[in-house]
Amino acid sequence: MANLKEIKNRITSVSSTRQITSAMKMVSAAKLKKAQDAAFSLRPYADKLKEIIQSISSQADDISELVYTEEREVNKVLIIAISSNRGLCGAFNANVGKKLNQIVESKYKNNTVEVLTIGKKINDIAKKQYTIVENQSELFEDLTYENTAIIADWVMKMFARGSYDKVEIVYNKFKNAAMQILTEEQMLPIVSAESESSVVNDYIFEPNKKEILVNLMPTSLKIQLHKAILDSVAAEHGARMTSMHKATDNATDLIGDLKLTYNKARQASITNEILEIVGGAEALNG
Repeated sequence: MANLKEIKNRITSVSSTRQITSAMKMVSAAKLKKAQDAAFSLRPYADKLKEIIQSISSQADDISELVYTEEREVNKVLIIAISSNRGLCGAFNANVGKKLNQIVESKYKNNTVEVLTIGKKINDIAKKQYTIVENQSELFEDLTYENTAIIADWVMKMFARGSYDKVEIVYNKFKNAAMQILTEEQMLPIVSAESESSVVNDYIFEPNKKEILVNLMPTSLKIQLHKAILDSVAAEHGARMTSMHKATDNATDLIGDLKLTYNKARQASITNEILEIVGGAEALNG
C-alpha cells in the first residue's frame, strides 16, 4: 500500500484536475448557447432554400446548362471534412476521421479523393492518408459568412472547371449537448427533388425558372457550407461540455476512492503505532 504522503499528493493532484475540467465544462456551456442559437437560426433558412432550388430544378425545362447540377462520371472527388482546432471533446474529431475513411472505402475506393480540411484535428488525421488540397483551420478565428463564402467560391470554381466531379461535406450535426450526428451531405452537383409536389405549379416565375436557379444556386451552396460549419461548432462545444462533465464526475469518484484508501492507510498506521507502544510497554514491564 502506498504511504500516506503519496496518497495525499495524488488527492491534491486529482482535485486540481477536477477544478480544471469543471471550469472547462462551464466555459463550453457558455459558448454552446451562442453557437446553438447561430446554428438553429440558420438551419430553417438553409434547408428551405435548398428545398426550393431542388424543387424548381426538377420542374425546369432545361437545366443542362447549369454547371452546378451537371451529373458527370465520377473520377475525382473532393471531400470537405470539418472538425475542431482543439481536443478534449471526446471522440468528436476521431469520428469525423472514421466517417471520412468509411465514405472513401464504401463509395470512392476506385476514385481519386482529395480532402479540404476545416479544423486542425481532422487535418492531422487526414494528411496521413489523403491529399490535402486546402487547410482552412484559421477560419474558426474569424467565423463569418463572408469568410465561409470565400471557401465555397473556390469549391464551386473548381467544380465548374471540371477539377472535381463530386463534392461532399462530412461533419458533426448538432442535435443536443449530449448528441452529435455524423453527417454526410452532397454539396455538388445539386440534386433535383424526386417529386414536384413541394412546389405549386400555378406559380408564375419571373424572369424564368432557369434565371432564378442561376442566381440562387451559388448563395444556397455558400449557406449550405456555412450551416455545416456552424453545426459543427455547436456540436464541438456540446461534446466538450459532456466530456468535461464526465471527467469531473470521474475525478470526484477517484478522490472518494483515494480518501478511503488514505483513511485505511492512516488507520493501519495508527494501529501499528499502538501495537509498537503496547509491545514496548510489555517489554519494559517484563
